[in-house]
Amino acid sequence: MDLKTDKMIGEKRSGVGHLIFNNPEKRNATSLEMWQAAKVVLDDFSEDPDVKCLVVSGAGDKSFVAGADISEFEKARSDANAAAEYARISSEGKEALKNFSKPSISMIQGFCLGGGMEVALSTDFRICSEDSQLGIPAARLSIAYSFDAIHRLYSLVGPSSAKDILITARRIKAPEALRIGLVNQVTSLAGLEEEVAEYTQAILENAPLSMQASKLTVDEILKNPTDRNLVAIEEIGKTCFNSKDYREGRTAFMEKRKPVFTGE
Repeated sequence: MDLKTDKMIGEKRSGVGHLIFNNPEKRNATSLEMWQAAKVVLDDFSEDPDVKCLVVSGAGDKSFVAGADISEFEKARSDANAAAEYARISSEGKEALKNFSKPSISMIQGFCLGGGMEVALSTDFRICSEDSQLGIPAARLSIAYSFDAIHRLYSLVGPSSAKDILITARRIKAPEALRIGLVNQVTSLAGLEEEVAEYTQAILENAPLSMQASKLTVDEILKNPTDRNLVAIEEIGKTCFNSKDYREGRTAFMEKRKPVFTGE
């Protein structure tokens, strides 16, 4: 099944949901229309039990996502009030990506800048080709990034590298991005889709409830201690141990075969 709009494409392929930013003539720069469409696609993926994980990518061969479409700024983000309204409208799509409960991967090729970095940081894993360039040019536009966006960057690379990326606004090449923890893997351009497919295949074979529990727990750890939902962590732990999948995992181990998990 395909969920297509002009600038945002949603496709389901063998258990994997693909969210594709489709604005290659502008290096996949994002617009309000694209974020509104993303919300529709992601909600559908989230509710579909046959979709086990998410891959986010950009159309064409030049860019993952090269940030927000600056041509919209004059009208849509001309001052603080207009910027707040832009943020309100786009936030639903961004929140749907950030809070997507299933494992998510950014498949990065070429430019991943500004809002593109925010997209990549909203997924669980980032796999990039060796020609990729990542960065946040906010300092060149007098833009202040949100606490949440900077916290996600900080949680990956630490305070020194986060300040380096934000204050210098320089572009980080793939080897450095791997070294500082900004991406999980770097591969050749020709091998990018294969590397991502290895991740998705591993995810498809694993127990959905266990992966959900791990993702939830890591996300809660990153919150302030007073904001952590320890009850939710405890409950999903019980759900895992009471699940059919837990019984299947034990049985498959004893029978020396691969388990077949259903998420129940």
